[in-house]
Amino acid sequence: MRRQPFFEEVPLRLSLPDIISISRQVRRALSRRAQKSRDAELCKRYLIIVLLAEGRSSVTIQRHLKVARAHVSRTAWRYFTEGDAGLQDQREENGNRKVDENFLEELRQLLRLAPTDCGWERSSWSRELLAREMARRTGVRVSRSTLGTCLKILRARWGRARARVLCPWRKARRQRRLREIRSLLSTLKPDEEAFYVDEVDLDLNPRIGPDWTLPGQQRWVLTPGQNEKRFLAGALSHRTGHLVWVEGDQKRSWLFLNLLRAVLRRYRRAPVLHLILDNYIIHYSKIVKTALAEWGGRFRLHFLPPYSPDENRIERLWLQLHANVTRNHRCRTISRLLTKVRHFLRNATPFPGSQPSLARVAYA
Repeated sequence: MRRQPFFEEVPLRLSLPDIISISRQVRRALSRRAQKSRDAELCKRYLIIVLLAEGRSSVTIQRHLKVARAHVSRTAWRYFTEGDAGLQDQREENGNRKVDENFLEELRQLLRLAPTDCGWERSSWSRELLAREMARRTGVRVSRSTLGTCLKILRARWGRARARVLCPWRKARRQRRLREIRSLLSTLKPDEEAFYVDEVDLDLNPRIGPDWTLPGQQRWVLTPGQNEKRFLAGALSHRTGHLVWVEGDQKRSWLFLNLLRAVLRRYRRAPVLHLILDNYIIHYSKIVKTALAEWGGRFRLHFLPPYSPDENRIERLWLQLHANVTRNHRCRTISRLLTKVRHFLRNATPFPGSQPSLARVAYA
């Protein structure tokens, strides 16, 4: 059975503007509440009453506020029968909220686990799977959209996993070596210098990575097909953040030795140069050991525990290099790519502290 409009139940069949008869002072108060309200729907309901009290028709309000005429009628009837309380969100009386602090805390703990830890076959979480596991743990069933809102409240993000290799050393040995290196850096003499040293590969074939695109579109990245490689060796100053780097077409011991010569030229007055680096084979080959002996012990090598890239600060610079230059690049020749790499490294010094991501093109 079709429901009759509420104003037919009102005595004398008054129009909506006649029903909502309020003083000018009340209209101003409702207007102020609408301006201060953070609830968009509540703000619209306040404005509907104000406009009706000013004599506007439901058709005019529909066009002005982009709402249905039935919504105007319902709002007017609720205000006519219940007053200000009728304009509030009626869902407040629906009962206790399903999502509370306990639910959010349980979800936060669950995100620290993998689905396989909870007995599921899937290797990564989906909203549907999270909702099912939360229902099993808490007894509270929520929809996927509600679960998505919970993830937004927790500021959870949909991100890529990061590959990691466990250090083969015992934990005590690894921590002892890291403490030794940190102690060295904290007690470094004023006339000595310390550097984070590492190499990075540069490929003509671009690294494919995420980028902002319009809905339904995917960015295409042309590849040359035949790959070419170049290598950089860099030394990042612990004290100043300045970078010394050299280029090469092979990752051999001579590339590392060229870097050491460049550091010597740059820091002639430093009696001792400390190098913090990984245990890659070119760092302790016979050729390197012979050269270090000829330099009279000016270089002192401090090897990090195996598979500890987070402890080498220059690794963060290489990540920025890939994010700004090599990822999704459009260079057709390796020389063009190297030009962009050099421009980036010049703008990245000192690191951290500079903003190379905001640099403009300054090369032909």
